[in-house]
Amino acid sequence: MPLTRRDFLLDTASAAVVPAVLPATLPALAERQQRQWAFQHGVASGDPLSDRVILWTRVTPLDGRDRVAYQWYLCRDPQCQHVLQQGYGVTYQQRDFTVKLDVDGLQAGQTYYYFFAAQGQQSDIGRTRTLPVGSVRQLRLAFTSCSNFAHGYFNVYRELAARTDLDAVLHLGDYIYEYDNLDASLTTGRIHCPPHEAVTLQDYRQRHACYKSDADLQQAHRQHPWLLIWDDHEVANNAWRGGAASHSRDQGDWGERLSAAVQAYLEWMPVRETSTPEQGLYRHFRFGDLVDLNMLDTRLAGRDQPATDKLERDHPQRTLLGYEQEQWLSNNLHSAQQQGVHWKLLGQQVMMAQLGTNNRPFNYDQWDGYPAARSRLFDLIEQQDIDNVVVLTGDIHSSWALELHRDPFMDNSQALAVELVTPAVSSPGIEHRTRAALAASSLQALLPHLQFVDFYHRGYVLLDVTPQRLQAEWWVVDRVDSPRYQSHCLNALQIPAGTAQFTAATQLSKPPDNPAEPAPAYASELAFLRRWHGPATPQAEQMASPLAGR
Repeated sequence: MPLTRRDFLLDTASAAVVPAVLPATLPALAERQQRQWAFQHGVASGDPLSDRVILWTRVTPLDGRDRVAYQWYLCRDPQCQHVLQQGYGVTYQQRDFTVKLDVDGLQAGQTYYYFFAAQGQQSDIGRTRTLPVGSVRQLRLAFTSCSNFAHGYFNVYRELAARTDLDAVLHLGDYIYEYDNLDASLTTGRIHCPPHEAVTLQDYRQRHACYKSDADLQQAHRQHPWLLIWDDHEVANNAWRGGAASHSRDQGDWGERLSAAVQAYLEWMPVRETSTPEQGLYRHFRFGDLVDLNMLDTRLAGRDQPATDKLERDHPQRTLLGYEQEQWLSNNLHSAQQQGVHWKLLGQQVMMAQLGTNNRPFNYDQWDGYPAARSRLFDLIEQQDIDNVVVLTGDIHSSWALELHRDPFMDNSQALAVELVTPAVSSPGIEHRTRAALAASSLQALLPHLQFVDFYHRGYVLLDVTPQRLQAEWWVVDRVDSPRYQSHCLNALQIPAGTAQFTAATQLSKPPDNPAEPAPAYASELAFLRRWHGPATPQAEQMASPLAGR
C-alpha cells in the first residue's frame, strides 16, 4: 500500500524525547541510543554533472517496519538556512532501506550542502559540488583504491576528509573486500561483517554496511562528491564477466553471485545507474575545457577470461574493456581532442604499463594479459593525435609513475601517455620497509619506463591540474595499524602539457585561495542526541503546509 502524505508527515514529525542526563551517564546512554540512530551509515554524494548530482544515505528502521519515509534538503550554505530544493520519499526493505536521489536543476561549478530527515531524526550535513563548464584554470582531484576494512584503519580517508580544496574524490576499485579476512581481523581488531566470505545478496549488503559504519569513510564521503568504479573485490577476486578465479562451485551459481554483488553495490554507492549495470559501469565526466575523465570498467563490461598461456594471451581478438566500451572510449577521446580539452584522464583499475617485458609479463590479470587490447588503445592515441593522456590506476597496493610505450625496451621508443598508480587505503603492499625498498630498486633497474615506485606506504594521489601542466603528489600515511599516524608527501612529479614525460616538481601545488567551507561537524559522542524537529526554515514551512492537510 502506498504511503499517503499524511502518513509521511506523521512519520517524519515523530520526535523522540531525550531526557536530561548527567555527563557520567553519557557513554552508556550513547551506546544504547546509537542502536536507535536512523543514519548509522552517513551520507554521500557522487557522479556530479554540471547540473545535477547523486545524493545518498541509508535509513535504519527503528521499529522493524518494511518501509520508511524520509525528507531531503539541498542548501546553499553550510548551516542549511537557505534551502534551495527539498522533497520527500519512501525507502523499502527491498532496496535495503537505502536512498539515492538524482537532484537536478543545479548551477555549474557550485558547492551545495544537503541533509536528510527520517523517523524524527536528522542526518549529518554533507557537502557536494557540481562540475564546471567553459574555461577552467585549475582543478584538484584526489584518487585512491583498495580499502580493506580488516587490514587497518582508514587513516587515508581521514586525510581526504580534512582537505577542503578538492573538487572530487575518485575511487578506482576494491572499495570493499569479499574475503573473510579472519587473520587480519584478529590482528587489527577490525572484524568484517559477515565474518565469512561474501557470496549472497545479504552478505554483500552487510559487508557494505560494515564499511560505511567507519567514521573516517563517512567523513570523506560527507565532505566531497565521489566518482567510483568497481574492480574485482566488490564481487570476487580476479573477476571477469564469466566468472572469477576464487569462485568455486560450492559457492553457488556465478551469475547469481554477480547479480547479488552488483545489486548491493548499486544500493550502497552514490553512482548513477545504467539500465544494464552488469554489462559495465563505465561513465564519462567533463570538467569544462580542462579535463575529460573516462571512468573505465576493466572487470565486468567485457573482460575475456584471463589467459593460461602466451599463445592464448596474444590472440588478436582478446579484449579487456569489451568492444562496445572500446568504441565508447574512442568516441569520447576523439571528441575531447576536437573540442580542445586540455587533459584526457582515464580512471581505471589494473596497471596498463608493461610490468616485465612484452614477451614475459609478470601478471596476466593486468593489461599485460591483454596486449592486443592495449595496442588498439595505443593505435587510437597515435592515429588520432590524442595528446595529454594520463591513465589513473589502482589495484596494486603501491605507488608508481610510468611512461606508456608500445615497447619501452626498444631504443628511441616514444612515450604515448603516462600512468599514475595510487597506493592503497589500507590493503597491504610489502609491509617490511627494507624489502619494499629492495623490490623498488630492482624494478627501477629492470624497467626503463618506470619513473617512480614505492611498495611500502598507503595513501592517495593528489592531482593539481592547470592548462600548462598536471602535477601529481603522492600523499601517504606512516601506519594503518593505529588511528594515530602521521602524513606527508612522498613524491611530487609534473607532466608538462604537450609531453608524455615526467619532471620533478619544485614545490607542492597551491590550493585555491577561497575554498568552499566544509560541511559542519557534530561531536561524534553526542550524535545520538540529534533529533529532527520539523521544518526549520520559511522555505520548509511552505513545503510542509499544503501537505499537512492531506
